[in-house]
Amino acid sequence: MAQVKLTKTELRIQQIKLAQLRKYLPTLQLKKAMLQVEINQLQAEIDLLKESLQTEDARVQEYSPLFSERNSSILLESVSVQEVRLTHENIAGVEIPIFQEVVFVDPKYSLFDTPVWYESAIEGIKKLLIFQERVKVEEKKKEALAKELREVSIRVNLFEKIMIPRATENIKRIKIFLGDQQLAAVSQAKVSKKKILMNSQMKEGV
Repeated sequence: MAQVKLTKTELRIQQIKLAQLRKYLPTLQLKKAMLQVEINQLQAEIDLLKESLQTEDARVQEYSPLFSERNSSILLESVSVQEVRLTHENIAGVEIPIFQEVVFVDPKYSLFDTPVWYESAIEGIKKLLIFQERVKVEEKKKEALAKELREVSIRVNLFEKIMIPRATENIKRIKIFLGDQQLAAVSQAKVSKKKILMNSQMKEGV
């Protein structure tokens, strides 16, 4: 840590610095609180999506005994994901992904060549894949916000535990030093004045 100068100029610099830190700290604290709320809400949403994912997975598993080798290959082609469409949004200064939709490749099978339950099975698997993609997006969103929260928390701690106390201590030290200097100057002035008076009196006596 650099040695602080014990001067009036440095005192002013430290006072301005302390005022700026105290002004900016509430903004950081508010951002930290907002990020924490967003992360908590996201975690609750992720938990609900995972529950829906498990429910849909159980439904799809009911169809598995019905698939032959031929049906399975047609099925994989029918539920192939072409694109996951996203938009982006700014939350508390963080760019995060927002899920829009899953686009599937156009099916190539014929309804006349597949069993009657086939459509229901495909729709079930598509729902399952959509839930999986939504969970991925929400977890990426949470990861981005958690990273920002860690960085903001570090800055808040730095302000609260190091920078503000240090500036406060520097101001105290400078004020004490300048006060001592002022007292010394006053004392020296009194001594000088007393000597002048004594010399004047001695001359008058002569």
